[in-house]
This record gives sequence, structure tokens and C-alpha cells, in this order.
Amino acid sequence: MELEQTLNARGCDYSFGGDFEPEFQPVVDAFLENFNVEDEIGAACSIVREGKTVVDIWGGWRNGDLDQPWNASTTVCMMSVAKGITAICFNMLMDRGLVHPDDPVIKYWPEYGQNGKESTLIRHFLDHTAAVPVLTNNTLWKGAMFDREAIVHALEEQEPLWEIGTKAAYHVHHQGFLLGEVMRRVTGMTVGPFLRKEVTDPLNAEYCIGGMNEEEQSHVAEVMPNMDAKLFAAKDSKDDNSLRPLAFKQNPDEPWAVTMNRKEWREVEVASGSGHGNARGVARIYGCVVNGEMDGVSLLSKTGLEAMITEQHNQHEAFQDRPYHQALGILLNTPEAVYMGPNMRSFGHHGIGGSIGMGDPDAKIGFSYCCNKMHAVGTNGPRAKRLIDALYSI
Repeated sequence: MELEQTLNARGCDYSFGGDFEPEFQPVVDAFLENFNVEDEIGAACSIVREGKTVVDIWGGWRNGDLDQPWNASTTVCMMSVAKGITAICFNMLMDRGLVHPDDPVIKYWPEYGQNGKESTLIRHFLDHTAAVPVLTNNTLWKGAMFDREAIVHALEEQEPLWEIGTKAAYHVHHQGFLLGEVMRRVTGMTVGPFLRKEVTDPLNAEYCIGGMNEEEQSHVAEVMPNMDAKLFAAKDSKDDNSLRPLAFKQNPDEPWAVTMNRKEWREVEVASGSGHGNARGVARIYGCVVNGEMDGVSLLSKTGLEAMITEQHNQHEAFQDRPYHQALGILLNTPEAVYMGPNMRSFGHHGIGGSIGMGDPDAKIGFSYCCNKMHAVGTNGPRAKRLIDALYSI
């Protein structure tokens, strides 16, 4: 069925488009309800079941001035949704036998073995126990986050902040740099180029991490961060007892809303957070992974999928101060932090502000929701939950 509707919500007109299978009407209703009762400006939702797209809907506005409609080609920065996509790429290497999670990092990246990090294993990068969630021993400049080589070199020189492998702390920016450098040593490509060549181009999935050209940037929605979110507020925090402020010392000295709407943010490869795409693209990636193949494309074997979603720990991690059922690079369903429906084997990653990509390996469902007006709650939020609950009500 075709979605072609306009509604007035909270004193504003919103238009909607897309397609959906009739049985998924509850998801469409939930999507529209978000615009009625939540602080929604523009958004999209897509679902793939058993290798077939069954929901692909969007609506609202690309920008805060409400004069650019969100349409089928609109993309948006989905923040840490990138961690899940990066994890899938890295698990593809392990599935091919090119890397093993119990290998020492220095086998591939000898320069990393400085200042007490010689014992770091690949799995420590994947499960946030590498003990380098922030940089403490360098004098990188404001804006160094846009310089991949500078961050990688600083991570080589950084000493671990505690015993490696014993304590989880969300490597909010660094996980992507760490995995990306190993990937470069193994394949000659960092995450962004690998993702295009091996995943998104074959799948025709609209999602990329860095390297956006002018045409791709012309479709990007304005990001509107909510500064009440702890992670955003940490950039200007003076709290010496928290890791969070240290994570943003290499950010430009400017508001988040400026940084995340800059041309450089769309071109740089921060494989933990600078991914831009839409719900359709992310749902296709997860849908392919859980189904085994989609349109003749296969990303992970069944063995590789099960290895990826094997729980590594369920710690109350030190950076965000919340629990995660952590697997190899991706998160498992953790309702108190990132809700993924009734199946505790569901996996994926959310992004600050509300976006999410996830897969249900048993129902063979790939799901994604993305938005441009972010919320400030500590979970993946009520908008995604309303859509996920509607999906599983069918």
C-alpha cells in the first residue's frame, strides 16, 4: 500500500510518503502517532522481513525552518548506529578468517603495543574493554577529531586507564578508529571504503561512513541535537569525576549543532558516529544479515552471525553509566538501555537522539528508525519503542 497523507500536529503540517504491506498498518499508525505526541520534525522507518522490504515510510521536514520536506532520498546522521554497521563490517573479516577475536592487536598493528597495551586483544576493541575510552596523554588540538591519522597515532601512544579486559567503558569515538585501523592493516581499506565496496553498493543501501560527495550531501537533513542529553552536555562539563568530558577534548570549539551539520562531519570517517543514511538502507543491511542473503548478496554466514551475537559481558559500563548486554561490536537487546522488542537475541545499535538499527535473527527482521530532531532520554527512546512494539504486535 502507498502512504500518502498529511496531518496537522502541534500546530504544524506534516506530509508522509512511502509504501508498506497492509498487515503492517500498526507500524504506520505508530509512525504517525509519533508526530502527534512526540517532538518529531522529520523521520523515516523501514522494515525488512525474510529478505523483503515490507515497510518503507518517511515524513515531516528535513530542517528546523520547516521548508524542506523529508522525502524518499533524505538521509541523516544516525550517530552511533554507525557502531553496529562498523561491527558488521568487522565481523565480515572475522567470518572470512582474516582476523580472530583472540588475536593480539599487535599481530596486525604493531605500533599499538606501546605503554602497556601489548596484551590488548581484538575482542577488547569489539566489547569496549580496551581501556582507552578517552585520551589523556596528548595535546591534540580542538578539531583533531577530523584528523583520523592524528587520533590513531594518539591512541598508539595512550596508556590504558585500567587493566585491559576487566572493565567496560563505552569507547564513544575510539571504537571506530581502533577497528578501522586494524581493518586498514588487513584489507588496505578503512571502514568507510570497505562498507561501500562490500556492503552498501552491492545491497543498494543508502548508508555511508565518511567520504560523502556533493550529490550525497545534498540529500542530508539538518541535525537538531537536544542539549539536555548527558553526552551532548558533557562537551562543556567541568566534572572531573566523569570520563565523558574527556571524550570531547578533540571536538571543534563550537556548538554540537554546528559540528554535526558541517561539510567536514559528512566527509570525515568517525566510524563510531559519523554515519549518514536512512532507515531503508540500515534495515536492508540488518535484513540481509539475519536472512543470510538479500537480492543475491550475503554478508555473514550463519556461523558468523552466531559468533557476532554471542554475549561477551553484561557490565554496568563506566562511560555512560548504564548496563549493556555486549556482543562482538554490536549490542544485544538491553531493554533498560536499548530496547529491541521481545526477543533477547535481537541485536544492533542505537544512536544518541533516537535513531536505531537492529536485527531479529529468529524472526529474520531488519528494522531501522531515524530522525533529525533528537530526544534527551537515556535510552533509544519512546519513538523507536512505539514503532518496535507496533511491529511485534502483528
